[in-house]
Amino acid sequence: MTGITKAACIGGGVIGGGWIARFLLAGIDVSVFDPHPEASRIVGEVLANAEKAYGMLTGAPLPPRGRLTFETSLQEAVSGADWIQESVPERLDLKRRVLTEIDASARPDALIGSSTSGLLPSDLQRDMKHPERLFVAHPYNPVYLLPLVEIVGSEKTSKATIEAAMAHLAPIGMKGVHIAKEIEAFVGDRLLEALWREALWLIHDDICTVETLDDVIRYSFGLRWAQMGLFQTYRIAGGEAGMRHFLAQFGPCLAWPWTKLTDVVDLDDALIEKIGKQSDEQAAGLSIRALERIRDENLVGILQALKAGNDGKGWGAGQLLKDFERSLWAAGGGKSTAADPSGPLKLVETKVSPAWVDYNGHMTEHRYLQVFGDTSDALLRLIGVDLAYVEAGQSYYTVETHIRHLGEAKLGQAIYSTCQILAVDEKRLHLFHTICDTESGAVLATAEQMLLHVDTEAGKATPAPVAVLDKASLIAAAHAKLPSPDGVGRHVGQKR
Repeated sequence: MTGITKAACIGGGVIGGGWIARFLLAGIDVSVFDPHPEASRIVGEVLANAEKAYGMLTGAPLPPRGRLTFETSLQEAVSGADWIQESVPERLDLKRRVLTEIDASARPDALIGSSTSGLLPSDLQRDMKHPERLFVAHPYNPVYLLPLVEIVGSEKTSKATIEAAMAHLAPIGMKGVHIAKEIEAFVGDRLLEALWREALWLIHDDICTVETLDDVIRYSFGLRWAQMGLFQTYRIAGGEAGMRHFLAQFGPCLAWPWTKLTDVVDLDDALIEKIGKQSDEQAAGLSIRALERIRDENLVGILQALKAGNDGKGWGAGQLLKDFERSLWAAGGGKSTAADPSGPLKLVETKVSPAWVDYNGHMTEHRYLQVFGDTSDALLRLIGVDLAYVEAGQSYYTVETHIRHLGEAKLGQAIYSTCQILAVDEKRLHLFHTICDTESGAVLATAEQMLLHVDTEAGKATPAPVAVLDKASLIAAAHAKLPSPDGVGRHVGQKR
């Protein structure tokens, strides 16, 4: 999927650990150098959170996880790496020293990215012999879920380096944005710095508490920003006349003394203690790891909602997720297309995400159908009905479904789905799916489905090609030896 086969991460803290997880879950081997005595534990905890989040985020087949190794020296870590990501603390002298050492030890064609939040690439490059391959790759926390990376070069950074960095991000599910000129803090952190400075003044002046300020963001413009950003949101606010009307109406207020954006608050001990105490109260005893898990579950739900938006075409980061999943399905996730037909085929493994839960705290009805649909899709890929097949103008459509709800799937619960082929002919596939709890194996739901092979351009049923029928028939013959599943042929309300 990606031209990167090995990455090196220098620094394994919050950001470095996120990069490590992002690379590993994309199937890329990662070597790490971090002298911190707890580096292995910290990275392990970040990776565990990332794997849990990915389990909720997508049912697409991820590639086999890359191999993680911890090296005792920077030179060992960067040896043979295609992409080297530096994520050491935000001190110019330290970053210069580390990047210069990377430059001297790395392969001549290796890309070198820095996770700096605001230092200029030209300053970071000062002592490098090959400054043309250094660029800023500024991500957002959590790196394994938030897809944006600001790519920033200096006059010394080659165009080929920028192009290569941008090209390598999409295959690992990230979106690179090239910032045209190097400036301190780039674009995202400049916007955040303005908001952060004003927020500190509001707490300093006792206008509100940290919890009230967070509520103002998360219950209002924060929701808008997640899917439309700033300018498009304000375009709508201008009504039918659009952005020009908005600027004409609200532009003059920019000259009013509403903000303290150019004044720096004095972060003295008293203000630090005030903010710290209010933050402790807001957390209500939740640990950092617990807050990270809550954050990840919420982000997964938002991303999935955005993926389903815009008439199913996706919107913003949801469209990016949709494209990433499409590439995963096309690649097959590196998994074998072989299957053991001696029993029902285990085709889908997933977890119940926050976006799937209803007001009862259980997986909502249409999500069961989604899992069953994913199971049918997995079977179709197994018999050769993949994306290329559909794009060529043929597919299978589900024409009838009967679902039985026998248990309760709850938030975060690991589940899997199996498929048994009951019958196959030149136009039809008769299937029986079962959703089970991963830990206990208890049956949670079943679905009996009839699929019809169609010519999508003509809009009518048509015989499937021999190659597809042969694969389906081979599985069906093996499944004919299995007991008939409980529930086959049942109608609504029928007694057991």
